[in-house]
Amino acid sequence: MSLAVCPGSFDPLTLGHIDIVRRARGMFDEVIVGVAQNAKKNYVFSDDERVALANEALRGIDGVRVEIISGLLADFVTKRGAVAIVKGLRGPADYDDEQAMSLLNRHLSGVETVFIMGDPSLNHVASSFVKEIAMYGGKIEDLVTPNVAQALKEKVKS
Repeated sequence: MSLAVCPGSFDPLTLGHIDIVRRARGMFDEVIVGVAQNAKKNYVFSDDERVALANEALRGIDGVRVEIISGLLADFVTKRGAVAIVKGLRGPADYDDEQAMSLLNRHLSGVETVFIMGDPSLNHVASSFVKEIAMYGGKIEDLVTPNVAQALKEKVKS
């Protein structure tokens, strides 16, 4: 059975992320959506909220589960027995950011990173953009799932 890990902050999970997870699931028997923890980042949603939102948004995609990644991604994939790390790319800038990380993760774990080009119709969708649009009361319903849109709107009101 082939297992892949699709890591990210998912703050919040977007339709672009879901596109990558669906396509990764088509290549691997099982996909873990790994919600990363980074003490240096200021998240809108807590770890538990990001997991709950992702679980609801991804419900209905068989063979996908959501877990928190605490510690190094390389350790997480090794402990889970993953054969690949899956990262979505929107374009060359994403590749430049991800290349060194993929080489380092391979060095630490022996696990290769598989890059999946995002759907061009979603290339403009990024969590940071979604948060900013929501903060200004803009329309985000076509960028995220309904549960994420509702939760984000509630967060930015407070």
